[in-house]
Amino acid sequence: MPAEQAFEGWWLYVVETSDGKLYTGITTDVARRIEEHARGQRGARALRGKGPLSLRFCQAVGDRSQALRLECALKRLKRADKLQVVEGRRPLDSLL
Repeated sequence: MPAEQAFEGWWLYVVETSDGKLYTGITTDVARRIEEHARGQRGARALRGKGPLSLRFCQAVGDRSQALRLECALKRLKRADKLQVVEGRRPLDSLL
């Protein structure tokens, strides 16, 4: 992700498990965090043993406070609404 290299703030991301479940998280380094999830390290017990994982969505969101607000808002959505955001049919900013 070349854009990620240039942005040093916080990212919101959505990972899909092998059984189709969506997991939402925030990080400052998406590639590192996805690798941690894939290896079963550091939190996210919900993802352990659920691989292979695929990154479905990531977007730079600014500071940690903004990232946490967006993460919480996205997690509250029903699956169909979350997929609209993931697929780009609904802007992330509309959640706040």
